[in-house]
Amino acid sequence: MKKVTVLIPCYNEERGVKEVIKGIPISKLKKLGYKTKIIVIDNNSSDNTRLFALKAGAKVIFEGNQGKGNAIITGFNCIDKDTDIVVMIDGDASYDPSEMLRLIEPLENKFCDVVIGSRLTGKIEKKSMPFFNRTGNWFFTVLTRITYCNNVTDVCTGYFAWNRKVIETLKKHLESDGFSIEMEMIAKMSKLNYSLYSVPISYNRREGETKLMPVRDGIRILHAWARNILWSSNKKTYFTKKEPLFKFPSLE
Repeated sequence: MKKVTVLIPCYNEERGVKEVIKGIPISKLKKLGYKTKIIVIDNNSSDNTRLFALKAGAKVIFEGNQGKGNAIITGFNCIDKDTDIVVMIDGDASYDPSEMLRLIEPLENKFCDVVIGSRLTGKIEKKSMPFFNRTGNWFFTVLTRITYCNNVTDVCTGYFAWNRKVIETLKKHLESDGFSIEMEMIAKMSKLNYSLYSVPISYNRREGETKLMPVRDGIRILHAWARNILWSSNKKTYFTKKEPLFKFPSLE
């Protein structure tokens, strides 16, 4: 039997993580010949995320260095070698886990290497994505399509599916520790010549408070976009993660 591993990075997501885990279509995946393993990466939560995830039937691993990028990289390093497909979904219940089959099908049919769930071409629930966030997302997406020559339609999404072999190569090159991780992954997967395919998904109002800080994280996403333009798997990036793309004068 083939295997799907579902990664759920979480920081204080006790209000949503159980709903996400319970919504994963395990029985439907089984009918398609897949067994399912669910891994929650607890990113040093101060609430009951870990307890709720365990009660819902997931395996929980701990990543003490806060930041979504850190949690995702830790999850990648915990994937079993017998996994065929890896799915990542946020733990805040903003993404519909039942739509997972929509992301897996193109991989099952060997149509592409990576499937990206696109909110911008799907159905966005009212008030689930503020205008400022949506505008920024469109901007980064257009910028990425032009500079990285791909057809991705949502570069800030938290819903992905990969052939495991992609992860084995990609994880060695990831540096982002925060919300810029999705931009870095898409940029580097494009540079590595993987076939990326976007499918429309629904996007709902999240459970709990958002951890995203639009201006700060927007600058970091822009930095990730810029520093990977000249990136090659055979050389270092032009900008390093610790070098800011923009330097602001001190106010002291």
